[in-house]
Amino acid sequence: MAAITRREFVIIQSETRLVQVGEGAGSSITLPAAVLRSTALTLLGTSGIPPRDVLFEAFQRVMAYAATEDLQIDTEKVSLADIESAWQRELPGRRLVIIP
Repeated sequence: MAAITRREFVIIQSETRLVQVGEGAGSSITLPAAVLRSTALTLLGTSGIPPRDVLFEAFQRVMAYAATEDLQIDTEKVSLADIESAWQRELPGRRLVIIP
């Protein structure tokens, strides 16, 4: 979370979304107040896996989109070691894919 905290006053132009899945690393987090004051942050969680038929239908729709090349996501691979500098860059519309 420290990597996304802005130390200066700026107009925030992009949102950061944190999706929490599972509790393997623990059931609670520490969230510095500075993160909430300096970042457009959305916290989300999952409440389980949808029924198989819902997943199947969603998968079919995504694959049909991908087959027509209408589904394109601008991504950039970033190593975990470089995540702080990547977080500081402005990347409107691009999604970071964090790799070990």
